[in-house]
Amino acid sequence: MYNRQLILRERPTGAVEFAHFEMVEAPVPTLAANEALVRVVWLGIDPTQRTWLNPTATYAAPVAVGDVMRGSGVGKVIASRSERFAVGDWVAGETGWQDYAVARSEGLAGFTRIPEGLDPKAMLSVFGVSGLTAYFGMTDIGRPVEGDTVYVSGAAGSVGSLAGQIARIEGARVIGSAGGPAKCGWVTEAAGFEACIDYKSEDVAARLGNLAPDGIDIVFDNVGGITLEHALDNLATGARVVLCGSISSGYGEAAYGVGPSNYMQLAFKRARMEGFIFLDYVERFPGAVADLAKWVAEGRLIYREDILGGLENAPAALQGLFDGRNTGKQLVQLCDPSEVRT
Repeated sequence: MYNRQLILRERPTGAVEFAHFEMVEAPVPTLAANEALVRVVWLGIDPTQRTWLNPTATYAAPVAVGDVMRGSGVGKVIASRSERFAVGDWVAGETGWQDYAVARSEGLAGFTRIPEGLDPKAMLSVFGVSGLTAYFGMTDIGRPVEGDTVYVSGAAGSVGSLAGQIARIEGARVIGSAGGPAKCGWVTEAAGFEACIDYKSEDVAARLGNLAPDGIDIVFDNVGGITLEHALDNLATGARVVLCGSISSGYGEAAYGVGPSNYMQLAFKRARMEGFIFLDYVERFPGAVADLAKWVAEGRLIYREDILGGLENAPAALQGLFDGRNTGKQLVQLCDPSEVRT
């Protein structure tokens, strides 16, 4: 038995490709005291992982050349010398892009045991990075109230789709934008947005003007670039602009997007634009997860997973986020969960 790992061998300057990594077969880790061995079943793929491939730090240090690619995952404990983790436990944590990971501690810097009865992979989407980002970005930065008009770019993505639904739960009227009729249809029919603009075939600026004639009260931006400029041209007085991402930039080195040429719209409309990282709210994670779980149980918050099979396909899954190939949370499945032996 061996541990397949994807090692970073070369930093991409453009699109992420398998050639930037090397698949190696390492020994399965031998456990020391207070450690547990996790068979990784699903990897969570997030746009921020692309920033870790650059040589300079953002809010996190870059992955070093020669190291296993960093990333979150969910797996099952198959061996344990730890009192924290029992064989058979499902856990979520920073597994890296590999078949086996070692759990040494609990909490944010370690692994979290997943409660029985919960779909384990939901810890990578609605109850993980995506859900927490959507929750705090919308509730703390956007602060929707009943009657607000909210615009979410990247509305078919894992964060955008949840952020818009959270605003709708708070009584707001929600408009989204996404690429293609299939994605736009899912955003309106499943996620419950009032409207979704197909940026590939529609005049976004004109549609925003028609859909929000009195202006947009909250912009939840995942895209940046011209998409953000269109939103700024349609702000209501006192609007809040939430900077969540700039995926249109591709997140290459020194290419996280350029400043909007019409930024003075913020002054004219007495608006506020603010960025955030979900890690700013660690102490409030339990309350946020409780709210998200309640909304899911009530059927008021739905989420979708886009699953690609095979560790070798993790680089393509990451690049796919920037190419617009996913709907909902992008996961990579490494093995069949029913085949994990404990």
